[in-house]
Amino acid sequence: MHVLIKPAVALLSLALLASAHIVGATGSTSTEAEQSPANVGSAAAVAYRTVRIDGLDIFYREAGVGKGPTILLLHGFPTSSQMFRNLIPQLADRYHVIAPDYPGFGQSAMPLVSDFDYSFDHLAAVIDRFTQAVGADRFALYVQDYGAPIGFRIAAAHPGRITALVIQNGNAYEEGLDNDFWAPIKAYWADRSEARASKLRPLFEIGATKWQYTEGIRDVQHISPDAWTVDQAYLDRPGNKEIQLQLFYSYGSNPGHYAEWQTYFRKSQPPALIVWGKNDKIFPPAGASPYLRDLPKAELHLLDTGHFALEEDSATIAALMRDFLDRNVRSDR
Repeated sequence: MHVLIKPAVALLSLALLASAHIVGATGSTSTEAEQSPANVGSAAAVAYRTVRIDGLDIFYREAGVGKGPTILLLHGFPTSSQMFRNLIPQLADRYHVIAPDYPGFGQSAMPLVSDFDYSFDHLAAVIDRFTQAVGADRFALYVQDYGAPIGFRIAAAHPGRITALVIQNGNAYEEGLDNDFWAPIKAYWADRSEARASKLRPLFEIGATKWQYTEGIRDVQHISPDAWTVDQAYLDRPGNKEIQLQLFYSYGSNPGHYAEWQTYFRKSQPPALIVWGKNDKIFPPAGASPYLRDLPKAELHLLDTGHFALEEDSATIAALMRDFLDRNVRSDR
């Protein structure tokens, strides 16, 4: 089930939205999405590659080379490009899809915090150079969680390279950080002490990793335990939790960029599709509707799922993306 908020009703109560069911502009339901061409892709279409950027091996998944417009998929915490493992094959017949792992994540190089600046400015710079190295001159941008501050830095710096935005539980507004989850993290931004850090370290353990995948979802039996098991294996590598703690601190730099990103939205008006797991306790839907202030033509769908919406609703999201991109993005390939 999904909810489509049209710009004219952007201020509709989220409480009402939670109980409503409005068929989207595509006229498709979840059942129809599962039967659509977006759900017939094969994982065999995906290639697994590595490119050298600034002396680091950056791993990425790629599919649909030689097809239509390029889509750059940027993952969140604590995962990697594996969060797109179900989505990529559903797009590869029509689009050129690229999904990198950031330094310190997944299969990319993982220098220690003593040897690499783990900041969102630096990760964005590396991914910007990555896009140039792989020939992605223009692309639609899919952002989730950490992917939002990384991707929006790139978009604001190079607005002409961005053909469209697909935003999934990724924040660019103060309203999106006004909840209990962020309280201990904000305290760490203000006081970078070990006492504050100790309250965050449990977020790097298996209980919290599994919680991100299972909180707010409809049916845990449809969520593969491989997802949180793989993510935790990467987190448990020696030195990785210090990397993640550094990035938790660096996340405090992102609100200072919100005005810049919002100016980019208003001035450039990129076509935007917002697909949001409305039961997310990290980035709740209070952070989704503010995009309509600056992107009044954006299409907003609230999905009855959690933080990692692709785990339950990849078919629905793929169908929405195909319809949206077909209407808004011209192939330059």
